[in-house]
Amino acid sequence: MRIACLGLLVIFLCVSCREKHDHEGKTPLVEVGENFLYFEDLQGALPSGLSKEDSVLFSEQYIRHWIEETLLYDKAQDNISDNETLDRQVANYRKALVMHAYQQALIDQKLAKEISEDELQAYYQNNPELFKVERPLIKGLFIKVPLTAPRLAEVRHWYKQEEGEAVEKLEKYSLQHAVKYEYFYDRWMPLAEIIGMLPLQGSDADAYIEKHRQVELKDTAFYYFLHVSDYRAVGDVAPYDYARRQVKEMLFNVKQVQYLEQVKDDLYQRAEEKNRIKKYY
Repeated sequence: MRIACLGLLVIFLCVSCREKHDHEGKTPLVEVGENFLYFEDLQGALPSGLSKEDSVLFSEQYIRHWIEETLLYDKAQDNISDNETLDRQVANYRKALVMHAYQQALIDQKLAKEISEDELQAYYQNNPELFKVERPLIKGLFIKVPLTAPRLAEVRHWYKQEEGEAVEKLEKYSLQHAVKYEYFYDRWMPLAEIIGMLPLQGSDADAYIEKHRQVELKDTAFYYFLHVSDYRAVGDVAPYDYARRQVKEMLFNVKQVQYLEQVKDDLYQRAEEKNRIKKYY
């Protein structure tokens, strides 16, 4: 349907083209001065999945937009006198694009290999000031159960244990009786996420959790049990397993800058050796 629709547009919109124009096998739709919009360009821009009616509407709008831009560009060229400045800006922009594309190709080729774990850990250990905690982090376990849940005395015992049989029993218990259960002894979580599950209000909530590693709270419907196995306050050095992604990004950026500086220095040295650089000062 898409091709058929565009075919109709070719029939209705295609203008007669002078033989002096080499269209390189493309089918002209519209000519404005020496500029041509081709059927193939419109076909490539047409989104897939459109109905026949929507395809016609899109095509009409696309053609109108192309004509308006072409006319505006021609008018601007006739009325902008300082073309040398524009040409210089365009040349500088193209130069920047070409250099960026080349540098990116070099980086992809040279630094595509995964940075080793040893390098990451060494960078983390040598730059602790770069990896500070910006919001409190905790490891631990959280469980929320109804006030009417059975075996609460056992829950009070289990939630304080960090491993072994107690954790296994609590996990099985949670499947039947818990409204919410979070096991995160093995990963760091923002304290704010956990506080959002607790009936704690106000700015003192962070300080309360920092001082109480075993928390039992209740409201009119539920008991809340939280065991904090580890805690990092704002300003502490972030744990490596939490900061690892940031470490990798920062180390990659450092390597990228160093590599590109080395590339430019090598080019400079080789050019000097081959007497390609002439200094007139």
